[in-house]
Amino acid sequence: MGDPAGIGLDITLAAWARRAELDVPRFYVLAAPDALVSRSRMLNLDIPVEITRPETASALFDTTLPVVRLDSTVSTLAGEPNAGNAPAISEAIRRGVADVLDGRASAVVTNPIHKKSLYDAGFSHPGHTEFIASLVEEATGQYRRPVMMLSGPELRTVPATIHVPLADVPKLLTSDLIAETGRIVASELQSRFGIPQPRLAIAGLNPHAGEMGSLGQEDTTIIAPAVESLTRSGIAARGPLPADTMFQPAARQTYDAAICMYHDQALIPVKTLDFGSTVNITLGLPLVRTSPDHGTAFELAGSGRADASGLVAALRLAAQMAGGGP
Repeated sequence: MGDPAGIGLDITLAAWARRAELDVPRFYVLAAPDALVSRSRMLNLDIPVEITRPETASALFDTTLPVVRLDSTVSTLAGEPNAGNAPAISEAIRRGVADVLDGRASAVVTNPIHKKSLYDAGFSHPGHTEFIASLVEEATGQYRRPVMMLSGPELRTVPATIHVPLADVPKLLTSDLIAETGRIVASELQSRFGIPQPRLAIAGLNPHAGEMGSLGQEDTTIIAPAVESLTRSGIAARGPLPADTMFQPAARQTYDAAICMYHDQALIPVKTLDFGSTVNITLGLPLVRTSPDHGTAFELAGSGRADASGLVAALRLAAQMAGGGP
């Protein structure tokens, strides 16, 4: 569901309405049915909603939008973030993860959430990625480090550090962190994307990858040893590479994914190239999770102007990664 005050409901309804035209994989929605019906009316859509269970949802998809009802209550007001929706937002994520781990669904696709509303209600995780990792640990008893990948038609990027202040990045970067990230990415490029021998480009942290230490030591003392570790383990990794040149068209042809050192270094190039079709993927966990890579866009909720292409791309990629898509 995502945040019900945002465009998650709009794009979910739009994706179902255009399911045949856009070849949308079958899905069900973990949501408050009243919120979906209210938004459908606001958008002047005539979408039949049917409350169901995960096990019977697929059979309904051709004629009705299957909805698995949440236990938590939801405000149906569009465009007005409300901390009172936090329990329902968290419940939807929790139940989606459980459905995949228990075999009732093949993947979980998350609509955008508004972190401040969740924080105001006591949510303790930086975002979806970390919350889903904690749910997996809770269910399996084993911690697995989640890795965020942004995947677009022309570029895949991975931030080694995710939702942390930029000032903290140099303190958090270690050779082990970068090497572990690279190993997880290479493994999942093989298993989920069908790339037999993945090629990784490792970005530098400092301008011009440190200019041999004259613009900072991290590239030499932290990133270079991580690249050496990856290559010793048989992974085709290069770096540290200057981040200001590694995303130009010719350079992008030489690797399958770029490992970046911080959030914006990874997200700016992939979003600039194709904002509408970029998908956020969580790697490193025993489930497939994708998400459209945009925010809640409260100002567009209920207006009919929200673009569902990101959600459609996330649904398609989730199905493909789970083995059920084209």
